[in-house]
Amino acid sequence: MPPAGHVFIMTEENHDYTDVIGSSAMPYLDSLAQQYGLATQYFANTHPSIGNYFVLATGQIITNDDSYSTIVTVDNVVRRLLATGKTWKSYAEDIPSVGYTGGDVGGYARKHNTFALLSDVANDSTQRQNLVPFTQFATDLANGTLPDYSNIVPSLCNDAHDCPLATADTWLRTHIAPLLASATFQQDGLLIITFDEAGSDDTHGGGRIAWVVVSPKAKRGYQSTTLYQHQSTLRLTLEALGITQFPGAAATGPAMGEFFAP
Repeated sequence: MPPAGHVFIMTEENHDYTDVIGSSAMPYLDSLAQQYGLATQYFANTHPSIGNYFVLATGQIITNDDSYSTIVTVDNVVRRLLATGKTWKSYAEDIPSVGYTGGDVGGYARKHNTFALLSDVANDSTQRQNLVPFTQFATDLANGTLPDYSNIVPSLCNDAHDCPLATADTWLRTHIAPLLASATFQQDGLLIITFDEAGSDDTHGGGRIAWVVVSPKAKRGYQSTTLYQHQSTLRLTLEALGITQFPGAAATGPAMGEFFAP
């Protein structure tokens, strides 16, 4: 696993693999899948959304109640990042203010930003300041102040939850293409774009979904047939930053090194 200096993870919503890959619905994302790495046997862990987001952050489903609001104290990605001196931010579209840990507002859904429910964030006034509006992302990119780990949370429309896949794809092209073209990303970036769950499939818990990795160190045009789930993505995001202790099922989830050149 080659080291990365900047890891980005972004999660789209509620569509099967075949809705996205090889279809005309998301030409930009499909082009990234063709150019870089695509997991063809990647499955979500559960339904509905929140359990999958918790796996990506804690390695555990925690709950299947999308209205869940209890602070979670289990081991998690933020704890692992802080333990090794890494920086992080969660850039959420439509979040009403910096440090907001409350419920849904407009196009912002807390179930898609479970960082706000982690005790390491919610109970720490300093760490809460890393819950920021997505508008800060372009500023941090331009200023060279992106953290080591970036969680990107589009609005309910732009993540394809409430609006068509074409809307989500246009949003990706608008906001992700400049990141990929940046000197920061070209030097040491790693971007993962996944869906939280399939829309109509329960296989392996949450159905087969699209998962794409983009990195200057990724194998070009690579397709994996290994069965992966969200705990492997959690492991990958930490492993890329040199972290060797992984929360929950990420400790035993299959590593995803096959996507990278030695």
